[in-house]
Amino acid sequence: MSVGTKASKSSWAETVIIIVEALAIAMFVRVFFFQPFNIPSGSMKETLLIGDYLFVSKLSYGYSRFSFPFSPNLFSGRIFGAEPKRGDVAVFKLPRDNSTDYIKRVIGLPGDEIQMRNGQVFINGQGVPKEPAGTFTTWEDGRERTIPVFEETLPNGVKYKVLDSDPNGPYDNTGVYKVPPGHYFMMGDNRDNSTDSRFRSAVGYVPYENFIGRAEIIFFSAKVDGPDAMHWWAPWNWPFDIRWYRFFTLVR
Repeated sequence: MSVGTKASKSSWAETVIIIVEALAIAMFVRVFFFQPFNIPSGSMKETLLIGDYLFVSKLSYGYSRFSFPFSPNLFSGRIFGAEPKRGDVAVFKLPRDNSTDYIKRVIGLPGDEIQMRNGQVFINGQGVPKEPAGTFTTWEDGRERTIPVFEETLPNGVKYKVLDSDPNGPYDNTGVYKVPPGHYFMMGDNRDNSTDSRFRSAVGYVPYENFIGRAEIIFFSAKVDGPDAMHWWAPWNWPFDIRWYRFFTLVR
């Protein structure tokens, strides 16, 4: 009887150790390599949808104090740093409070001059090519909408899709934004429904230190808006509410 008890206690202790080790490894990976994020708003449609879950690579830009939970003020600047590239989809801490996570696309680099003219992005006086690329049907403002899609091509050759729901949106024509040294100009792909660097008091220029990482891959996606949104009380619908086609999609 005592032998059985000892074996049971030993097995229980080994299980606890395995669980603790697994949690430690998971935390290590999350802190230093890949952190999961979910998309709560439509500012990056159609690249990212509400209900997407993705992994962000922290190795892409190195580490700052914002790379770690609770942003401990252990050091300033970045270590093992690599600069964001134009066209990257990146997660950063909102400069206004240094705590809210935002995800946008890198459009302007330090020293660039950025301007919107009639809904077209201009970088250092040169218009970013914007070609029609079909339509996108989405759920916005309590109703289904079909929105024109355009493909933009940045000076470094990065191509991506943007939505233009309002051809005369309030930020389709702006003054010139001069990006300060050590800062970046970020924009959402859903151009008329994105609070980004065009809104200086809300977001403005993003310091290099505030970058957390680059969005890499979608690992899960579920419909969480619209009439066919997933509901926890209806598990029989879950297989139809999951966007299986978005699993393991690279973020571009």
